[in-house]
Amino acid sequence: MQAKTFTENARRAQIVRAAIETIGELGYAKASFGQIAKRAGLSSTGMISYHFDGKADLIAEVVRDVLATSLAYMRERIDAVRGPAAELRAYIESNLAFIAEHPVEITALLESLRHGGGVAAGNDDWYHGAVDILESCLREGQRSGDFGRFDPRVMAITVRQAIDGIHTELIRRPGTDADAYAAELVAIVERATAPG
Repeated sequence: MQAKTFTENARRAQIVRAAIETIGELGYAKASFGQIAKRAGLSSTGMISYHFDGKADLIAEVVRDVLATSLAYMRERIDAVRGPAAELRAYIESNLAFIAEHPVEITALLESLRHGGGVAAGNDDWYHGAVDILESCLREGQRSGDFGRFDPRVMAITVRQAIDGIHTELIRRPGTDADAYAAELVAIVERATAPG
């Protein structure tokens, strides 16, 4: 198999970006290759077919791209702090900030996972991986004495669901203050995880 050239990689990235924007703004059902090609400034849908083995392949790349971007955004902030309590706070704040700052990308991700057929199977892996990371942080905090006694798995699921809920809230109530939501969620989680 030949390595992709710089130009091919750039074209793939252009198509993925156009797919993210199209799905994020029009929804999965209306995100045809024609719409994506138009947004990408391509002369035909054949360019998409050249770079991707069908819509499922393109959608899988949309999911990978958004998840990789969000993880890089969060990792930078989490790595800047030390200790389980600070890491948990950074995880919550950075995740909520990414969601608030990237509504098109998050909508594209959720639409792709919801309607993307086989791609949805990857969602289970991602979701459980995210919960596992939180659970590990919570267990470490319990071992170090930073956190009190509670079921780390239940707390991890609770935190993950509270984070995931902001996207719906931002859509239904566009004036929602994401920073205030983050501050309140952090305060709730800090009280729930506090020692003693």
